[in-house]
Amino acid sequence: MSHPTEPGFKTLQFYSTAIYPCSYLPGHDARSQVAAPTHLIDADTYSQLVEQGFRRSGLFTYRPHCDACRACLPIRVDARRFQKNRTQRKVWRHHEDLVTHIMPLHWDAEHFELYDRYQHGRHPGAGMDEDSQAQYTQFLLTSRVDSRLVEFRLPSGELQMVCMIDILQTGFSSVYTFFEPDAAGSLGTYGVLWQLEQCRKVGLPWVYLGYWIQQSRKMSYKSRYKPFQLLQDGVWAEPDPS
Repeated sequence: MSHPTEPGFKTLQFYSTAIYPCSYLPGHDARSQVAAPTHLIDADTYSQLVEQGFRRSGLFTYRPHCDACRACLPIRVDARRFQKNRTQRKVWRHHEDLVTHIMPLHWDAEHFELYDRYQHGRHPGAGMDEDSQAQYTQFLLTSRVDSRLVEFRLPSGELQMVCMIDILQTGFSSVYTFFEPDAAGSLGTYGVLWQLEQCRKVGLPWVYLGYWIQQSRKMSYKSRYKPFQLLQDGVWAEPDPS
């Protein structure tokens, strides 16, 4: 058990989990550090935790705490300075007619059906393609912080994508995104671009994208959004371009 020294953490305790197989690097073991008790983690405290590299899954607030690996690096994109590259501009134009609706977290059968199609289409065999309604609710719809659900629909009304976002003191934390697995035009990329645009509009500096893992194709894409910072040894900094 360890105790970060920031003032907002004084009443929290931090526990290391047992070792489990890493989801991103085959053959690697993983371990997490968990903040508890969960009822003390309100929106302000969670913002401080995110600054220290934590992330949320339902009421479970954690960060990587592996014994012999430091591959998972927290990443945040500078929303104020971000400029779309050529490919991202093309994606933006392709989807700019999508209609968005921002709302509180809530159960919606249509959302769950899309989530199920997404998991079976994009992540078959990863375990989440077998999630029940209860598991989906616990993972994505349970929160004690300031969370939002964002729908993206075609003008004709068909649901295309759902994003879950936490609102922090310094920006947005992108919790999870799922979308029509067979849709053209990189919907996932558009979801990140939309969050960056909204973050900039409300005057907040950062979009936190979770963890960047250079060796993992599923996670390395996050460095396409520039400029970005990585958290290493307790310090956020842009990587050396060399």
